[in-house]
This record gives sequence, C-alpha cells and structure tokens, in this order.
Amino acid sequence: MTGLKREGDPVRRLEALRGTTPPRPHDARAIAALAANPGCARRALMDGAGIDKDAAARHLGFPAPFGQSPFAITRGNMFEALVKADGCAELLRMLRELLDLPVEEVAYHDVENVGAHLRHTHTRSLLDHAARSTTAAEPVSAATFYDHPLLSLSIAGHTAYLEPDLVAFQLGGRFHVVEVKSFSVIDGQADPAAVAAAARQAAVYVLAMRTTLEELGHDPGLVSHDVVLVCPENFANRPVATLVDVRKQLAVLRRQLTRMTTLDRLLDALPDDLTFDLRPDDDGRPTRPVAELADALSRTTARYAPDCLSTCDMCFFCRDEARQEGASDLLGRQVRDELGGVASVAEALGLADGTRTPAEGQEEIARLLRNAERLRRECLT
Repeated sequence: MTGLKREGDPVRRLEALRGTTPPRPHDARAIAALAANPGCARRALMDGAGIDKDAAARHLGFPAPFGQSPFAITRGNMFEALVKADGCAELLRMLRELLDLPVEEVAYHDVENVGAHLRHTHTRSLLDHAARSTTAAEPVSAATFYDHPLLSLSIAGHTAYLEPDLVAFQLGGRFHVVEVKSFSVIDGQADPAAVAAAARQAAVYVLAMRTTLEELGHDPGLVSHDVVLVCPENFANRPVATLVDVRKQLAVLRRQLTRMTTLDRLLDALPDDLTFDLRPDDDGRPTRPVAELADALSRTTARYAPDCLSTCDMCFFCRDEARQEGASDLLGRQVRDELGGVASVAEALGLADGTRTPAEGQEEIARLLRNAERLRRECLT
C-alpha cells in the first residue's frame, strides 16, 4: 500500500488497513466488547477498519477460546422460549412485580414474521408509532412486547444490525430492553463477570434504540437506562427478572464509538504503507506470511489485560506479546493502573529494590514500591 499519504481520507486509510479482506460486520457482542477495553489502540483500529479479528488470530496461530457448546446453546434457546411462551405471559408477570405497574394486558408483536429484509424498516415503524402514543391525548395503557426487533447502529462508517431479545414498551411510558440470559442466579447472586458482559451488551441495544428514536424525531430519553435482565433462578428453569442500570456502560460505549469515528490521531502515528491485509485466496484462506502480519500488528499499541481473554479475539496474541515484553499489563488492570507509568514488571522490581533510578514523574510510585518491598522483607524475616 505504498503511496498512502497521511493527509488522506481516514475512511480510505482504514480501508487500506483492511486491504483485500472483506469487512467484518459488527454484532452486539463485538460492539459491547469495545466498552470492555476502551484504551486499546490496536482494537480501535482493527474494529474501525472492519477487520476480522478472529480470522487474523487464527492465521497467527492464536485462536480465541470463544463459542458456546451445543448443550449451552440448546439450554439458552429453551429458556428463552419459556420466557416468551404464551405471548410473554410469564415476562409480564415478572415486570408487574419488578416495576410495580398495574399492567393488566399485553400486546405481542413478533417482528421476525415480516421477513428478514423488512424487519429493520418495520421495527422503526413500530417504535415510531409507540413513541407517538406517549404524547397522544389518550396514550396506550397496555404494555407492548416487540420480539425479534432489528435495530441499527453506525460503527466507524459501517452500519451494524442488532437484534435484542425483546423490547417492552408502555411500562411507565418508556421502552425497556429485555435481555434473556441462561446463566443462573443462585440465592440472589449471579456471576459478576456474566452480569457485566450482559450489561455491556444491553447497553448496545439501548444506544441503538435511542439513536433510532432520535432519528425519528422523538426523545431518546424514552428508552430507559434500566434494562430488564431475565435469568433462571437457582437450579430450576423458573425465570427471575432484575433491573440493571447501564448508564456507566453507555458512557464508556459512547466514548469508544466517538474514538473510532475520529481515528485520525491513531492513523497519523502509523507508517504510510502499513496494512493488516490477510490476502485471502479464492477460497477465503489467508495467504499473507504470519511473521509479516505479526510485525504489522506490532506497530500498533495494545493494552492487554486478563479481562481480554473473555472479550477480544486477539487476546492470546496480545498476551503472548505482553509476556515477551514482560509488561505490567499481565498483572491486571488494577495493578497496572496503580503502577502508573511503569510499563514492565522488571522496571517495577528495579524501582522497588532501588537498583533502578526513577525517571521523571516516577518518584512517587518508586517511593511506594520501595515501601512495599521493605514491608515484604520485614514480614519474611
């Protein structure tokens, strides 16, 4: 890709990064993962260019451990069918209790029945009609459930189509995103990592709905930031609903999406001829030399953290890179953030035992590390 100038169109430069590889459409899981590590320049560039990170990781020899077992998929589908049975009668019962609303009846619309090519347009029409009813002289009093709606969200110039589990309207005059998950709530507690992942994914749907309403001329605040998370209770399949506030996830997601649409600064730091092109053959198999692709990726700055193992397709490649560099990122985000500008474990140990002179701005962290080392020695002796 020689001749690519830094003052060129950012869209053209992102296309040059992707090269001849077809763009990878973004789904809700991939967009939600953006909020999990907003400081990673490598991920921002690869997602902004629409690069298939899974294909790149596999070609490099570091396939990601994602994917559910057939048993887990079957169990999840059965639980979702239970929640939505009889026109979402069980869900209506839970929402009456959860939101303390006197909703006696419910209208049910399965948007999937209109056909795949019309679902997005039909969803917008339904949301427009529902939003208008809030300002009508006699607003609709019954709840309305929209099953299999199809929303859209712009990601760095690309349109991503998203399908939330369900959207409920007219619950207190607002839309609520309903997220159905198959992980269990045991004695009122669920796996924090699973709940956090569900909250990030639900935030994507909330943002897409708010964007849609704004495009239709309605108040985006009609979409509640409290999403309804439905999970199995204890060891049975009885569903239980909980409200999850996703305002924090929304704020992080907005910042990351804005960062992806203004990638000029990150692009300016790259060589003009850099590309992540996999050079697929006629069968779609990558043909680019692995060492060459790895070298190209090393020109970008990654911000690896152990959390990446559950959110990013490039996690094993970046972990291996961090191990070779002895990066402090391997110790987790909390430790990395507390170490401040100390980039490697060797540097931290040198500052702790006094064999390394602190650089400008490292005086405070060096003092704390020396105190920690002194306390460790006192405990050991």
